[in-house]
Amino acid sequence: MQENTRQDRKVVSFADGSAPVGDTAVFEIFIKTTPERLWEAITDPTQRAAYSFGMAPESSWEQGSSYRSSAPGVEIASGENVVVDPPRLLVQTFTALWSDEVRAQGTTRVTWEIEPVGTSCRLTVVHDQLPPSANAELYGGWPMILSGLKTLIETGEHLDTPRSLMYEQG
Repeated sequence: MQENTRQDRKVVSFADGSAPVGDTAVFEIFIKTTPERLWEAITDPTQRAAYSFGMAPESSWEQGSSYRSSAPGVEIASGENVVVDPPRLLVQTFTALWSDEVRAQGTTRVTWEIEPVGTSCRLTVVHDQLPPSANAELYGGWPMILSGLKTLIETGEHLDTPRSLMYEQG
């Protein structure tokens, strides 16, 4: 029987830049919370800044409205809220602005899907319409963002891994 080693198979790794698959990166996490509480944590600027590199989104959260994610003196993303169906679905265009390299990647799409599962929620984030050979910076922060979201909701604390709050003020 042949042993299957890392060299023998395709490994999807954000650190190595070998993800996404095609034009899509999918992230799924389970969080002990309600859909309403999860929606609030995704759309509330103060809570979002606590787990999203210190960046707070500004938006009316209405279908067709625009949004931008920023901290004082720094804007990292902007786009449009294409579908807004609280507390279960948010579809947004996403234009990364934090560097010339990611800005050159163009506009992509991010879908947040919330599904109740028992006393928890499954949150699936799909970042798609990525260009061929997408810069890993464009989608590579999602594991840290979602881990920070889960930590905030379940413990009330901030994830303090290096760079997780790189733009946090104060």
